[in-house]
Amino acid sequence: MPLLSIETNQNLSDDGIQSLLEDASCQLSQWLGKPERYVMVKFSHNPHMRFGGDTAPLAYLECKSLRLPEDRTAELSSHLTKLIQKHVGISADRIYIEFSSPPRHLWGFNGNTF
Repeated sequence: MPLLSIETNQNLSDDGIQSLLEDASCQLSQWLGKPERYVMVKFSHNPHMRFGGDTAPLAYLECKSLRLPEDRTAELSSHLTKLIQKHVGISADRIYIEFSSPPRHLWGFNGNTF
């Protein structure tokens, strides 16, 4: 159910990407209280990104989950920002995060919907 998409203009080594994905999957599962077997995390390197008028290191994250706890998005934002700072080294003021909680009938899995 949870999906975390990480897009950045910073290039990481394959080992760096795998470490980020592993940490993000485990942490997102814990933060949202969802089984890790349902967590998907993806990483995209996109050198063609600008933020604030320049191309300094930046990241855009999308965090989607059924029943996303809207009262905890500030806390999740803090956790996700620290995760990106740790693995990618991007300043907190260069990270945007979009949260969304789609209705169950709009999230498909295993040939059905939730």
